[in-house]
Amino acid sequence: MKLYGYDDTNDQYKKPMIDEVKILINQYLEWLRDKTTLKDVGENWVQITTPHLDRHNDCLQIYVKKQNGGYIMTDDGYIINDLLNAGCKLDSPKRQDLLRMSLAGFGIQKKEEALEIHATAENFSLKKHNLIQAMLTVNDMFYLSKPTIQSLFFEEVESWLDLVDIRYIPKVKFTGKSGYDHMFDFVIPKSKTAPVRILQTINSPGRDTAQALAFKLIDTNEVRIDESSAYAILNDQSDSIPSGVEEALKTYGVKPIRWSQREEIQHELAA
Repeated sequence: MKLYGYDDTNDQYKKPMIDEVKILINQYLEWLRDKTTLKDVGENWVQITTPHLDRHNDCLQIYVKKQNGGYIMTDDGYIINDLLNAGCKLDSPKRQDLLRMSLAGFGIQKKEEALEIHATAENFSLKKHNLIQAMLTVNDMFYLSKPTIQSLFFEEVESWLDLVDIRYIPKVKFTGKSGYDHMFDFVIPKSKTAPVRILQTINSPGRDTAQALAFKLIDTNEVRIDESSAYAILNDQSDSIPSGVEEALKTYGVKPIRWSQREEIQHELAA
């Protein structure tokens, strides 16, 4: 398999890299355990505070309750209400379609403004993961860098791909080795001259978002098509890219693309 700038066909480099990736995955799982806290909030509800951050850099929280022999998990309307309060309306057909597509990909139901999922004891971890991933996806999809900006970053990238005639499949989900589902924004099919290319938009670049993308790629490595390249499209329209983010992405075999420099890779993606 090949990711951008990396080729694992040379056996002498395989074992050290496998060991390194195992360490990275273990560190990620330990981080999840250490940074997750629980709190009884009454009426049989338990609040789970996760280490995953929203657009305010606040930790995402979900709520769990036993119901009909299983469990119900919800964000209690936090994600959508926060976006509505920020002036981000979800009334356009395009945004409604993106919302439905994102939620359906993770098996999430929308009850009024709350994101909700049902689980059993056997699949609790998977369903919890799916709810958090859906919260992060919706949070980032509808994030506006300024209240006056009319289009979302995902929409901007999609419109640009259409404008320059780059073929793609939007919102592709892969199930990783862990059993967890991961959504990628765009996949460009293989051609005669180029491998499959995976594009992920990152509206608020940071070390956390870079590491999250790296984990998604590592976890889905074995189930994805052998020949693939990974790209991260970074939104640099309103804020500068934090130091170290692009270097971190390159370390994991992901090519960072600043939105302001997208024309430089147009032919590469169109190939």
